Amino acid sequence: MNEAVTVTVTLPPPHPTFAEAARVWAKIGLLSLGGPAGQIALMHKELVEERRWISESRFLHALNFCMLLPGPEAQQLATYIGWLLHGTRGGIVAGVLFVLPGFFVILGLSSAYALFQQTDWLTSLFFGLKAAVLAIVIEAVIRVGRRALKTRFALIVAALAFAALFFFDLPFPLVVLAAGVAGYVATRLQRATGEKAVAAAARQALADRPSVIDSSFPDVASSWSRTLRVFAIWLTLWIAPFVLIGGMLGFDNVYTAIGLFFSKMAVVTFGGAYAVLAYVAQQAVEAYHWLKPGEMLDGLALAETTPGPLVLVLSFVGFMAAFRAPLGLDPLVSGLLGATLATWVTFVPCFLWILLGAPYVETLRNNRALSGALAAISAAVTGVILNLAVWFGLHVLFAAVNRSAAGPVSMPLPVWQTFQLPAFFLALLAAFLLFRFKRGVVTTLAICAAAGWLIRGF
Repeated sequence: MNEAVTVTVTLPPPHPTFAEAARVWAKIGLLSLGGPAGQIALMHKELVEERRWISESRFLHALNFCMLLPGPEAQQLATYIGWLLHGTRGGIVAGVLFVLPGFFVILGLSSAYALFQQTDWLTSLFFGLKAAVLAIVIEAVIRVGRRALKTRFALIVAALAFAALFFFDLPFPLVVLAAGVAGYVATRLQRATGEKAVAAAARQALADRPSVIDSSFPDVASSWSRTLRVFAIWLTLWIAPFVLIGGMLGFDNVYTAIGLFFSKMAVVTFGGAYAVLAYVAQQAVEAYHWLKPGEMLDGLALAETTPGPLVLVLSFVGFMAAFRAPLGLDPLVSGLLGATLATWVTFVPCFLWILLGAPYVETLRNNRALSGALAAISAAVTGVILNLAVWFGLHVLFAAVNRSAAGPVSMPLPVWQTFQLPAFFLALLAAFLLFRFKRGVVTTLAICAAAGWLIRGF
């Protein structure tokens, strides 16, 4: 009897059906609060820990690639895993469902903002949710760290990555690339052989549990014909709105300006929404006059309180731009079109990067010369997630967070007088629910949201 149990435990779960996967991607899309740290944490919990649809090493391998791309890494990670599970249609469904709930929410909030110009009511609604997400993020950092930081070198790389991001505000694509180079060089210098190599392989194997997508999952072969076909299809989808707008309205209008501006942002947004926030705000206010001073921060507040990538703040900008230049349409209809266009040109390139590059990145797993580089990148990603967690935690626990700069050092510094004791206790409640009582994400979020509403209501 014990032997039968052991066999069952060591077998991977059955491959999920497409419908089952779609339901899980919809759930993740609805619950993906807390920015990239919270979203990566949620996917790790759902896909690696609970369902075992993808192993730890494959999850980190996919995340490493997404960290190097422009655009929202969490949405691209969902697309990547969806593609591994069910091919192109799986990637499209995973990526779309990751964005769609937040997009509809941001449309509604942008409409309310444009009509009523107030967002104070959102604070009490999402106060408890943010505190709960903080606990989920901390749990993810602990889980990923246990598996990615197996050696002293990995610990050093993770610490340096965190320091570079938190204390020096360096762009994380640069940090991740530097970690990869360091790992590659260290592996070449080490020249591990014999028992050392076997021990290293054993340590790596221990990090994974039997999963649907693990080391035995077959690689997806690519070809030049597939590459050209994918590139042509997604490039056509990217530029299709410009052809449609030009044919109907000409090219000298707000919609063309929105499409061109946010297409450029889709190519250069390394580091997510915060990396380009200042530039977008400056251009939207001073160059295009789409927003009034301070409205970009309001839009960011809206995006932070919705599920989905924080880069959905660009949808808010597109909405306001078209709302204020409706070209004879109803302003709300024009705003909806502007937000849809901004979202389209922001996320269609994300599918292009993943569906074009993922097959080639998958083949790198079997390249021993790059294994050290990928291991170092995994360690650096742990530092990246820790940095995101600390940043998010500061903004949850303190009402005001400034940036302190002294020479090359530039780091977030909370205003200690604005410490929010209720948020601390709500985060503690969420931690007890997750760690002590082993409650699920949905239950934890629901309890903390209700508690937060009660606290803010009295």
